[in-house]
Amino acid sequence: MRDDLEAARRKLTERDHRLTPQRQAILETLLSHSGEHLSAEDVYALVKKNHPDIGLATVYRTLDLLAGLDVLQRIDLGDGRARYELGDEEHYHHHLICVRCGKVTEFDIDLLESLEALVFKRTGFEVVDHQVKLFGLCRECRAGEQRTGGAGGD
Repeated sequence: MRDDLEAARRKLTERDHRLTPQRQAILETLLSHSGEHLSAEDVYALVKKNHPDIGLATVYRTLDLLAGLDVLQRIDLGDGRARYELGDEEHYHHHLICVRCGKVTEFDIDLLESLEALVFKRTGFEVVDHQVKLFGLCRECRAGEQRTGGAGGD
């Protein structure tokens, strides 16, 4: 966790920003909830437990700043709320989103590299990033449909 905080500190100072106590608290919260896809409101509720003086506006500004510095990735999971996760990978992992229960599962199988190479070869367009979001029913929701005789249990 300290390495991630140091990397964030470097990115901030490279762009003339400081790692304030509030920014550090937000980063530590995201680090301790890695693998989750937290909204600004989620981050605020978690940070507020140990830092009751922090404001929601501070959380929003900090998340925007950290996303702009590529310390965080801002993602849209189709629910109308921006979500945040740590990372500045070249290609981010992808997401499976259950349309019934809202469960989000990450997967890192990247089959698009060959497509990116083909796009470049045919058009000269260089893809520098992509995101894949697949919407459907998770295993648990499909199992529930099968038990109740609902559709989608092929």
